[in-house]
Amino acid sequence: MIDTHTHIYLSEFNEDRMQVVDRAKELNVEALILPNIDLDSIDAMNKTCLEFPNYAYPLMGLHPSSVDANFETVLMRIENELKQNDFIGIGEIGIDLYWEKAFAEQQKEAFRVQSNWAADADLPVSIHSRAAYDEVISVLKSLKVMPKGVFHCFGGNVSQAKEVIQMGFHLGIGGVVSFKNSDLRNVLEHIDPKYIVLETDAPYLAPHPFRGKRNEPAYLKNIVQVLSEVYSISIENLDNLTSQTSKELFVIE
Repeated sequence: MIDTHTHIYLSEFNEDRMQVVDRAKELNVEALILPNIDLDSIDAMNKTCLEFPNYAYPLMGLHPSSVDANFETVLMRIENELKQNDFIGIGEIGIDLYWEKAFAEQQKEAFRVQSNWAADADLPVSIHSRAAYDEVISVLKSLKVMPKGVFHCFGGNVSQAKEVIQMGFHLGIGGVVSFKNSDLRNVLEHIDPKYIVLETDAPYLAPHPFRGKRNEPAYLKNIVQVLSEVYSISIENLDNLTSQTSKELFVIE
């Protein structure tokens, strides 16, 4: 298994980060992909990736909830970091109109700029899209060259899932699929598993039976168990399929 979206560099893991990684490895989680959030998270993310070489891989980007009136200056620093160090993708980027609507236009522009970086560098993107599906799709379709990547924490309907796939993107599936009140399982029944990648979004969105607690990469096991039931295929086959998809998309061995 590969956790394509986890934030184990955050302070929630400061006391036991090594143990968290050990538990993930024991359950055959073979790689972690760490998306950036903002300028303040860069050092912690890079340090964590250096602590776990060839296991934790960084993405560089500005999270939409961190976009404000000063976003252009922040993006200049993000772009400089991108040029100076090795990253396997651009993220976490996108639009979030659930938490913050005051800077909606700035979010769209920041998303457009960073998506163009990804397209120019042939790097995948990790897209955050909350209460903003139409806005995200509109920005992507306006680009001269559309990047590849993942719709992180996908929570749309069947029509939206198919549209995302037709545009060349994959669906990031995490703990929400295990929630009893989630319709995601019904949506995925209509989607070929070859378009899915696994993620936890740790420390957030822990799957059942850990809902409400700190999430961690080892809980991919619980997510895969649900997906194996959805698709009526073995956990091993689903692990292999999603891992191969993730490796090809993010170009990791």
